[in-house]
Amino acid sequence: MDHYHLSDISPVETLGLLNHYYFPPYITLAHMFHAPKGWEIRNREMSQFVLQYVVDGFAYYPIEGCQYETKRGDLLFHRPHERHSILTVDSDPYVCISIVFHFGTQSFPFDDLFRDNHLLGNYADQPVETLLSQIVTHYRQPGLNHQIRCQSLLLQIFAEAAQWVETHANQTKSDALHMPKLVLMKNYLHDHFNRDIQIKDLEQVSGLSKNYILFLFRKHLGTSPIQYLAWIRINKAKELAIHSNLSISQIAETVGYSDVHTFGRMFKKKTGQSLSQFCSNLIC
Repeated sequence: MDHYHLSDISPVETLGLLNHYYFPPYITLAHMFHAPKGWEIRNREMSQFVLQYVVDGFAYYPIEGCQYETKRGDLLFHRPHERHSILTVDSDPYVCISIVFHFGTQSFPFDDLFRDNHLLGNYADQPVETLLSQIVTHYRQPGLNHQIRCQSLLLQIFAEAAQWVETHANQTKSDALHMPKLVLMKNYLHDHFNRDIQIKDLEQVSGLSKNYILFLFRKHLGTSPIQYLAWIRINKAKELAIHSNLSISQIAETVGYSDVHTFGRMFKKKTGQSLSQFCSNLIC
């Protein structure tokens, strides 16, 4: 059965066709897509739930009259029969991960988790992107073990997104006071990702203590500064793999690794796949 066909039909119709599923959530499509120039979707309705993650680039993404300008790292969610469009622009690429799923005849309290949100956060340089990539990888493999892993990963993403929605809704004024320093440090890491950056460098940039820097990163980004730097390097490597003809060793050197084997181990440890496997999952 064509997976694209499964994602287009009603949840009840898919149940007899999903032989490897024994319990929800039922995933009917999981792929990474590199949109060709001029590609777009207008006023589409899906009969299932959709998660759409921007791996790279930009697109306008209106959902039921709400206008979203999505960029790298944005995670979008829409419910069955919510009318939406995906409008790319010629000056920007658009690479996305799409997960289409449903819960069969059972209800699931998405409104309690996500409220009325379509935007579930920005996860650039964060582990959620790895969870999404792993779903794509496991979805392509046959067998119950891979199916269960897909379902488990999807539930992890729900939990992370629900946490983002709750945190975003309850941000205090004191949090806002911390953000300029955090943005300053994030920008420094993005601008110097190919250098050997240490915590002491961030202390000099921000004027904050090591312990407070670690606190800010853990609270607002869910990771340490050094791990955040690793995610920047990973995503830069993915970007170069998609948009350049550089070899893996050249990519490793460009993102700050003099030894390609060290880079390869880091990339696979963080993403669950090698850079070459990441490229093989890309659908054009």
